Amino acid sequence: MISLDVIWWIVFARLTNHATGRVVVSIFMVAMMVGLIAVIAARLSRADWDRVIPKFAVSAVFIWHFIGLGLLSLIGLALLPILLGQKIVRVARDTPTITRSVEAPAWSRREFLRFTGAMLPPVFTLSLTGIAMAQLNNVRVRRFVLPIATLPKELDGITIAQVSDMHVGRFTNGEVLQKMVRMVNEMRADLVLLTGDLINDALADLDTGLELARALEARFGLAIIEGNHDLIENPAEFERRVRASGIPFLLDESTIIDVHGFPVQLLGLSWTRVHGQERDAAIGAAVKKLLEQREAGAFPILMAHHPHAFDAAADAGLPLTLSGHTHGGQLMLNEQLGFGPALFRYWSGLYTRGRSKLIVSNGVGNWFPLRVNAPAEIVHITLRQA
Repeated sequence: MISLDVIWWIVFARLTNHATGRVVVSIFMVAMMVGLIAVIAARLSRADWDRVIPKFAVSAVFIWHFIGLGLLSLIGLALLPILLGQKIVRVARDTPTITRSVEAPAWSRREFLRFTGAMLPPVFTLSLTGIAMAQLNNVRVRRFVLPIATLPKELDGITIAQVSDMHVGRFTNGEVLQKMVRMVNEMRADLVLLTGDLINDALADLDTGLELARALEARFGLAIIEGNHDLIENPAEFERRVRASGIPFLLDESTIIDVHGFPVQLLGLSWTRVHGQERDAAIGAAVKKLLEQREAGAFPILMAHHPHAFDAAADAGLPLTLSGHTHGGQLMLNEQLGFGPALFRYWSGLYTRGRSKLIVSNGVGNWFPLRVNAPAEIVHITLRQA
């Protein structure tokens, strides 16, 4: 990324002949590079001193490097053959330059267009950053009423508040988290289930995350599972501290909660640490192993951070799976186009296979500051007999 920053710095500095344009481009590029180095260094050192950098500035660094720089590089690669072709044609023609004695205007149309082009990176980045900052404290409630064929009559009308992907840390802190607690507690849900990514990456935020989890009120019970971001800094330490907190933590484990006099079995899947093409197979095997704990007389609910666990759950006839991880696709052109369907089979909302249902939450928080057509949410579920 730093190399691409330098390349595009040179390109845009050469694009404009005006000193003002070059100064603006240079300030922007240097700020982006310094910001990226600071964030990476802080994470590698686990010192968290990047927290002193204003949230707006860190958001701009993320948006430039994950969106702006990528789009620009793709456009550059697409235009490169055209520009090379034009250069070859010019050299072949060897057309002499005609010098005119007429005095050129102080700001020609060509110079204006070149200056405008050079300003695109900072304008694009700062505009999206402003939109991102306005969204960071927005959380909606998304409600589902699910008819379940195997739901016992004692559980007809049971309610669940699903809280996923809180990402307590760099972009998700303060007001939005307190707002989330109020919204969940106002639901008076029978169960409150947290489906992974309690923290963004730093264990320094874990105490805050655990305090928030303790503040969530459920009529009958609460449980939590882990997500991939929870394990970035130190997986063993995260798991040890959550277990020590006293909050029910399901790590390839299950627990029985009595709801309206009927047993509900929560089955919590740990994060599968297999990457690449073998991941889905590993997730499926982990689900099958976990379901060996299934109690015949209880109503089961699978909590799995990765939504692809639904395939094995549906094969086993499990009535309900709750997942997160996808952030609803994070950046979506519409409901079917964007990062969600590009990366996942299930990315947001309700999915059904036979008698099995999956809810994928967009999540509350963010590792990346900008959302497009994938709003942050708390999910409220009501189960009904089909």
